[in-house]
Amino acid sequence: MKRAQLRNFHLALPEDLYRTLRDEAAAAKRPATTQARQAIESWLRERKKAAVRETIAAYAAESAGSPADLDPALEAASLELWGRRKRRKR
Repeated sequence: MKRAQLRNFHLALPEDLYRTLRDEAAAAKRPATTQARQAIESWLRERKKAAVRETIAAYAAESAGSPADLDPALEAASLELWGRRKRRKR
């Protein structure tokens, strides 16, 4: 497997944030740089997911009521499926 090339990135942190990061890293018994890298990766993934959700929502709002809107037959079929509820045995 090919290793990703690592690049250095200098990031000045306020003292309280720096201490919190160091404390968390010590508690996890991992380097602070690893903790910081994972936090940044997680934040970037969440931003990407949010951007996709926002794009889908904008498309849905723009397409509502147009020919690109949900197919009426498909919508009816899904509502029929949702309407069927299994009865519980008592």
